[in-house]
Amino acid sequence: MTSLLSAALLVLTLMTPTVAFVPIGGGESTHVSITGTALLQKVTEACRAVAESAGHEFKPTGSSPGELVQACLGPTAPGDVSGAKFRSALQEIYTQNGLVDRDFVNSAPHHFNSEAFLEGRGLITEGVVAIKANIRKENFKAARETLGRVLHTIQDFYSHSNWVELGYKEPYINLIRPDLPLENLADVNTPTCSDCPSGKCPNQILPNILNEKKLTSGYMGIFSSQKPKGKCSHGGESDLTSTTNPRGGISKDNRRSDNMNFHNAAVDAAIAASLQLLEDIRLAAGNRDFLRMMGIARSSVVCFVIDTTGSMSDDIEEARSVVYEIIDNKKGTQDEPSEYILVPFNDPEFGPMIRTTNADKMKKEISKLRATGGGDIPEMCLSGLQLALTGAPSSSNIFVFTDATAKDIALKDTIIALIRSTKSTVSFFMTRPSGRRRRSLAIASFGDYKDLALASGGQAIQVSKSQLPQATHIILDTSTSALVTVLQRAMTVGGQETFPFVLDESLKNITIYITGTSITFTLTNPAGVTQSNAELSGKLGTIQAVGNLRRIRLNADKQPGTWEINIRSTQPFTLKVTGQSTITFIYDFVEKFTGPHSGYAVLSGRPQAGQAATLMLSVIGRKGPTSITVEEVGLVTVSGLEAVINGTMTEMGNGDFLVTADVVPEGEFVLILKGTDNVSNSKFQRQSTTQMSVSKVNIQAAVESSVEPGETFKLPFSVMTMGARGTYTINARNDRNFPMTFPDSLSLSAGEYANDTLTITPTAATESGTDITLTIEAKSLSGVDSNYAVLRLSVVAKITDFILPKCELTSVMANCPHDVSKCAPFRWELSANLTDGNGTGIESISLIQGNGTITHTALNASIIQAYYSASCCSQIVEIVAVDKVGNVGKCYHSIVHSAGFPATILSLPLWLCLIGSIFMARP
Repeated sequence: MTSLLSAALLVLTLMTPTVAFVPIGGGESTHVSITGTALLQKVTEACRAVAESAGHEFKPTGSSPGELVQACLGPTAPGDVSGAKFRSALQEIYTQNGLVDRDFVNSAPHHFNSEAFLEGRGLITEGVVAIKANIRKENFKAARETLGRVLHTIQDFYSHSNWVELGYKEPYINLIRPDLPLENLADVNTPTCSDCPSGKCPNQILPNILNEKKLTSGYMGIFSSQKPKGKCSHGGESDLTSTTNPRGGISKDNRRSDNMNFHNAAVDAAIAASLQLLEDIRLAAGNRDFLRMMGIARSSVVCFVIDTTGSMSDDIEEARSVVYEIIDNKKGTQDEPSEYILVPFNDPEFGPMIRTTNADKMKKEISKLRATGGGDIPEMCLSGLQLALTGAPSSSNIFVFTDATAKDIALKDTIIALIRSTKSTVSFFMTRPSGRRRRSLAIASFGDYKDLALASGGQAIQVSKSQLPQATHIILDTSTSALVTVLQRAMTVGGQETFPFVLDESLKNITIYITGTSITFTLTNPAGVTQSNAELSGKLGTIQAVGNLRRIRLNADKQPGTWEINIRSTQPFTLKVTGQSTITFIYDFVEKFTGPHSGYAVLSGRPQAGQAATLMLSVIGRKGPTSITVEEVGLVTVSGLEAVINGTMTEMGNGDFLVTADVVPEGEFVLILKGTDNVSNSKFQRQSTTQMSVSKVNIQAAVESSVEPGETFKLPFSVMTMGARGTYTINARNDRNFPMTFPDSLSLSAGEYANDTLTITPTAATESGTDITLTIEAKSLSGVDSNYAVLRLSVVAKITDFILPKCELTSVMANCPHDVSKCAPFRWELSANLTDGNGTGIESISLIQGNGTITHTALNASIIQAYYSASCCSQIVEIVAVDKVGNVGKCYHSIVHSAGFPATILSLPLWLCLIGSIFMARP
């Protein structure tokens, strides 16, 4: 089982051409394979631990992400589970790992170049503190992004230093233990390398450096060939110092005939170091939150944004009713929501955002809502929506309830940027207001909500308050795991149009939504059977009409193949076809970057106009990558007459493709994917929901570090246009309303970057682990062209406590038989004292090994007494103590008999700071 699972998980690791040790190919190891191997082993360990604690076996039925996630979540819950969120989480970490080679290419600490050991460890320490703080605040996306960067830096230590040349095989634990010194570092005046004219010498490290175990690393010069006298170089064509005596380089990025053993040793050490760091984070976070960070959860999040002004009593009651129905009907199934989010808004107040994984707490919170205040029509709807988009996980379904237009319509461009960045879907339930005075505001209307819904792939549903209960079926439809979109179109003018779409055998719960007025339609299946809008219950499905919404739920015995729906209307309308299936895809628009380690970076904004559009595509089948065949990938317009531009696919293996479209459609477009499900031999069709368009403007910015509460953070950014020169307005917003400064405008010349700086100052009372979502927008004065960048910044309080909690055994009572087969009637006990010295105090005590029970005295005591009792059949115990800033200590004891005698009880503290022996195959 273990070997099969390891092989299945390893298939998922080689996912993108983001590079690190070396580019993908040639049998060499990359940051992706190193990171993936470590991540997936830790996910496996966490899943197995959660499964065992729940009383079931972790036993995936196959290698697909969905099968792995379903095994992790538990075999008893019925329903399909998509692996898309898990795979997206892996992709985010890989991407941020690779971006270190672009955003910090000339930063020695980020790569442990130029003997920057203290500074490099400082980055790791700062990053780990931020990750733990983010997880505590459930800011998992921010945690993943920082994790990718930290893993890159720690992995580079083994490739860029002489650690393996010194003969060390285990990781350097001091890199993740700031309480331990970095010892025996070569100083700047100590020569470390011999000359290597060929650049390919087996070992350039001087004999005295090896004998004295001095730690050094190669100097790297991208713009200068200078380095201290006698120092090693990094090496390679991009390193100008490699031609300065001593020539050559000690980098083990590439596996060559002259350094194969050192390269392999560096890879092994990098994997082991990544495992150490991940284990520290897993133990600090706990298995469940670690898995949530990795995108392993059941259904998509249920997120409501609700207007609580005076006329919304009926709407609030209906939202409450829907939440109760979701909780009560989906509990125990794979469709049970993994998290609930509630954002109320009024005028002028909005928020706070309430997040919980506890269904009963969500019931309690939504029951507290009362309709009060208001008095004029426009409300702070978009401010509430901004909180939801930045707080909810990516690809969430967000439902907005309101009967008023938006007072904060100036946020509309920011909302669209956040929709595109998060790929979340926003649907509006708009009831007709009554009895409230209308305030005249700039062009804010229900049409703005329709624009936002269309941009996200959601619905804009207009009903009366009495009709609202009939319209909220859409929430139940979308609150499900493995939801996919088959087709989405919008017609900006009335007319008649026939829309074909392909349904495959895997699809379940297929639903067609049409929004608009004065609509008639005819639905036709592959056999030619038809049903009109007048047949509410027909041969093909059931039809529900309420307000401007037509909902058609197809019968369960639907026929796979090409269907058609002919729609006639005198007004604009939208069409959407959805279903439930584990055949899906994830994607990102990317741009290539060059340097010592080239790769692809995910675009933060819109793709560049006048250039080919490139995207990374990962396709997920029911039984792994071989269970599907991808035949077409194209960009298709959503509004107006359909225009499809097929891309050129380069297969990267394991269901991954690099897709290039030489021409991009005019206006807004989405991605469409067609292929064959090899399990059923039926054609399938999938479509992305988030609309995208191109821009001649480009914004570049990168967040280097976290910021302390009350301190000012400076963010340099650059803006360029390939269009007309002139003045471009600059606007920036953040979701915490922290004070910012930035230029009002920049003067741009075509093809040249203009540079400036944004500052933001979180309040001194900001809790550690809070993340800030920054949106920067540049727009031409005419408003014709614009682009944006969306970045995340973590607020992390300065930590001075890096001392691990300590444990000392006080007694062990183990009267167990030597014959383990007779262990059942016998028990053993252990007592220990746990302390945190002068630290922040112990926050939690738990078991990571052992099937017994553990109890302890109050955690606020200076000395905590822990008591463990177990059957003699469970002979090993490992206790974890975590303090209030995430420092982790582990206490281990075994009563396993050796050669017929009981194991000796150690009198010294048994805290271990290492990972247990784990078999790990080299990628």
